[in-house]
This record gives sequence, C-alpha cells and structure tokens, in this order.
Amino acid sequence: MSRRERGPATPAASRVATRADIPAIAALIEASVRGLGPPHYDARQIESSLAHLFGVDTAMIDDGTYLVIEEEERILACGGWSRRWTAFGGDRATPWRDAALRDPATDAAVMRAFFVHPDHTRRGLGRYLMEASEEAARAAGFARFELVSTLPGLPLYRALGYREVEPLDVTLPDGVVIETVRMEKP
Repeated sequence: MSRRERGPATPAASRVATRADIPAIAALIEASVRGLGPPHYDARQIESSLAHLFGVDTAMIDDGTYLVIEEEERILACGGWSRRWTAFGGDRATPWRDAALRDPATDAAVMRAFFVHPDHTRRGLGRYLMEASEEAARAAGFARFELVSTLPGLPLYRALGYREVEPLDVTLPDGVVIETVRMEKP
C-alpha cells in the first residue's frame, strides 16, 4: 500500500512524547531537515542548523506539550506547543533559550519544533499535530499563538491561518544565517 492510500494520520496514532523517544525524534529531525530543507537552504545552512539550532527540546517533552505520530512503532512526525519564552531551537540552541513561563492571559503560546519525515509528507501529519497543539494550548488558557517558521513550513502555517509578522534571520554561532519568518495566529 502506498503512503497516499493510507491517508491522513488519526488521533489514535498520536501521543505525548517521552524521554525514551529522544533518539527517534533526533533521527526524525535530521531526516526532515536534510530531506525537506533543500531547495530552501543550501548544504552549509543545513549542516550548521543541525549542529547549532535544530534538535530535541527536552523542556517540551518534560512539560508534556510535545506530540509524536507513530506508525508501526516508527515516529513519523513530531511537534507541539510551549508556555515558555523559547521561540525556536532544540536544547543545543542555547543563545535562544528562555525557560521563563508565558502568561496565558496576556501572552501567546508558541507552536514549536514541527518536523515530518520526508517519506511521509502530504498526509496531514503536520496539520493534525498543529491542530492538536492549538487545542491543548487553548485548554491551558491561551487564546493566541505564534511561531517561527522555517521556509519549508510556510505553506502549512499559512493554510492554518497564521500570518507573517516579519522575516527573522537567525545567525548561528558559526556565522551561517538561516532565514525564518515570525508568524502569529490571533
């Protein structure tokens, strides 16, 4: 059966990530960045982003706000939301980490760390995770959402009602610049 015949993921295929998932999530992130990054980013940007920016965010796992979608015990997609001020990046992205909590009465929840394996795109996995994350953030009292999108993610976030606020060039420790876009959904 082809991936197109399987159709979109169902809620039964998703669950909250645990620390035991870290190796599988890390492998998924690398596959996603390498497989979906081109043609938006060159080889130097991809390698630098994997070394300094993208990776597992254990705070989201520990907070219980990071979801995975599995099929046959393989993680195909991940993503979630955060009540913390960190807007993007995994654990090793220390220049951009801020563990302080946002106030749901005045601040937006941040949608974060969405990755889909390149062999499983166009199945609704990212959409499902975004919608589930927004629903969970609403249940926690947040009424607004924001995110920092990589260029490959822009079409999905636009389709989900996010609007572009401003371009954001992220300069990595080795001087490589990664173009991203700050977005919000009121």
